[in-house]
Formats: sequence, structure tokens, C-alpha cells
Amino acid sequence: MVNKHYPAEFKADAVALYRSRPGATIAQIADDLGVNRETLRSWVRADDRRRGVTAGSAASVAGLQASGSVEAENAALRRRIRELEEERDILRKAARYFAGETRW
Repeated sequence: MVNKHYPAEFKADAVALYRSRPGATIAQIADDLGVNRETLRSWVRADDRRRGVTAGSAASVAGLQASGSVEAENAALRRRIRELEEERDILRKAARYFAGETRW
């Protein structure tokens, strides 16, 4: 089997695409992009480690709301907005990339 080397931007776009689709599985996204499922899974895990994400951090916004700290809640929401804006930008780039590959 041949080892393929993907550009860092493609990896980041693939991970962002996976994260932007809450109902999608790694298998679906990997098949859509034409990459191995385990390859995409390893990119997602590496991104989690890079971001310092743990299993319980997905509920961090809900936990901050329960604590009653308005400043902490605002900070968490601002981080989430930045994350969503980044994902949106990556999806726009991916759409342009895939539109350029289409030859009708």
C-alpha cells in the first residue's frame, strides 16, 4: 500500500468539515474526501490533542452557565464563535477547492 502525503491545509479542512457536521461520521466524511477512515480519525485525534480537548470539555459551556459566572460564560461563547467562524471559513475554502476540481 502506498503512503499518501496530504498537505496540512487539506488535513485541517478535513477535520473542520468533520466537526462542522454534527450528524456525520468519520467514515462518511472520509469516503466523501477519498481518504482512509483511520487516517481521518488520526487527524481528528491529533487536532484534539493540539487543542487540548478532553472527553468532558464538550459540555464546558453548559457547565459554565451552571456556575453563574457571566464573564466566564461570555469568554466561552466568544471562543465558540471564533471556532465556528474558523470552521465556516474552512468550509468555504473546501467548497472552492472542490468546485475547481469539477469538470462538467
